[in-house]
Amino acid sequence: MSSKKDYSKKILKILGQKQVLPTQTFKETEDPKETYALSRSLKNLVSGGFVELHDSAHQSYARLTKEGKKKVHSLTLENETTLASTNWDGFWRIILLDLPESRKSERESLRYLLKKAGFVCLKNSAWISPYPYEHLFINIKKDLGLTTELMIIVTQFVDEETKKVLFESFGK
Repeated sequence: MSSKKDYSKKILKILGQKQVLPTQTFKETEDPKETYALSRSLKNLVSGGFVELHDSAHQSYARLTKEGKKKVHSLTLENETTLASTNWDGFWRIILLDLPESRKSERESLRYLLKKAGFVCLKNSAWISPYPYEHLFINIKKDLGLTTELMIIVTQFVDEETKKVLFESFGK
């Protein structure tokens, strides 16, 4: 039997693939214990601020909150089967992160995700990586509405001196 945490992760991953889903989706199992565990996990996700419920005339729907989307991105990085290739494709991914002090918790969350994805902080708000995780951060940027606060650059043009320093940083 899976733990509550596993059910929560399962719900978050399912919701991460859809805009909104009927809550009935999480209650359609043969096993009454699993149905209860899913229902309980959904309630915990709602009370934790990761999922919000909306009722229509006929049924209830669940969707991720902004915090839930961050959690899904974090789970993506924790899942070792989704790790990006560690073979360098010749491109550097540079992320410029500029969130004000008033959004410190978001900034810290993004820094955590950048570190988890193998990015190295070059200068205060500039992060770089040879690993192809830019699509994850493009989605994060879109999900969190970070139009100018998060900029993503993919390039293969880096001067030779900088390239040496970067290769040393990534052990290449």
